[in-house]
Amino acid sequence: MNTNGHSPAANPTRRVVITGVGLVTPLGHDLSTSWAQMAAGKSGTSAITHWDATEFPTQINARVNDWEPGAYMDRKEARRTGRATQFAYKAALDAVRMAGLDWEQEDRRRVGVEIGLAFGGWDIVEEESAKLAEGGPRRFNPANGVAALISGTPTFVAIKFGVTGPTNSQVTACATGITSIGEAVRRVQRGDADVMIAGGVEGYLTPMIITTFSRLGAASTNNANPEKACAPFSGNRDGMVVGEGAGVFVLESLEHAQARGATILAEFAGYALSEDAYDLVAPEPTGTGATTCMSLALAESGLAANDIDWIVAHGTGTLLNDTMETAAIKRVFGEAAYAIPVTSIKSSIGHSMGAAGAQSAAVLVKAMQEDRILPTINYEIPDPACDLDYVPNHSREHRVDAGLCNGFGLGGQNATLILKRFVA
Repeated sequence: MNTNGHSPAANPTRRVVITGVGLVTPLGHDLSTSWAQMAAGKSGTSAITHWDATEFPTQINARVNDWEPGAYMDRKEARRTGRATQFAYKAALDAVRMAGLDWEQEDRRRVGVEIGLAFGGWDIVEEESAKLAEGGPRRFNPANGVAALISGTPTFVAIKFGVTGPTNSQVTACATGITSIGEAVRRVQRGDADVMIAGGVEGYLTPMIITTFSRLGAASTNNANPEKACAPFSGNRDGMVVGEGAGVFVLESLEHAQARGATILAEFAGYALSEDAYDLVAPEPTGTGATTCMSLALAESGLAANDIDWIVAHGTGTLLNDTMETAAIKRVFGEAAYAIPVTSIKSSIGHSMGAAGAQSAAVLVKAMQEDRILPTINYEIPDPACDLDYVPNHSREHRVDAGLCNGFGLGGQNATLILKRFVA
């Protein structure tokens, strides 16, 4: 009986590598732009302007602005898809191009898609619900009802690339992005596919979503200073800023990547899932589930605690999450925890739920290329309960040979991913 907290890999010795990365954030529509802005300490948080939020307690978000889907798909497709699907396709397109996949040479039956969302096409749902309430069934567009399906996003990507391998959408709340990458790795390890296009996405900055997190007490109300609103691990933090975007990867078996002469960006090392079984919203305060998750991923990787060079934290900026995650990191890494830099990129780009873990993994891969790690911006006041090195406010030159990403979802769904520098 498996008691590890996640499904065992059928062939854990089959090496899986990353050959392409696509990223969409409030700071840029691609990996290079987003990275440069985050490294410069910029914030993608701003006042809500795409609907009237003046009567709402939370009036800020981290929105992907200047978005023109017509640059990546035809106008008809743009009308029939929500922002999440559009973000996912743009990030997937970038990842596939970076990987140099030649569809004329690939067996598309051996290529799958694993892209997850936490909320799906919520922008479509709210828009069509309003039409239905105001004008009755004749105003409702049934095509949009289908487009809002969570499974519609990976399906759209599969259709665009013409790939017919295993296609799926993971849903583990804020852990979705990491879960999608990890489960895609398992598919390659099992031999279900040679290549997986995998990641997470979210595009849902609607009144209902903002109200949900505001009424839960999880969202910042620092409306007067949007760029300073998300302050993970800082003693003056007052909640997260809801964001959107995507992170998508091309994952391949090492044999497949080498056979086609691909440039390998990083290698998969470890992955695990766990569950708090504590509350539908709040994390288990002692971090038991998070500790289990990180410990299992570290065990699979075969790395020692002091081999981890950077932790890209879940780091939402809420009082409960940041304290819990800090405690869990110290429990897993012991004294080594104080020597490992820990960053929350949510300080710069907000919390994009289903995309968050995949965005964290994207910057981890980039850090291995740049020998630089990103800052946790808006860090102003030390918190005695959060006493690690959070790379405050400024990026730092730092070699990353192995790094860890956390994603801790509502309901206590935890996911950890470890990547390492590729060595032939």
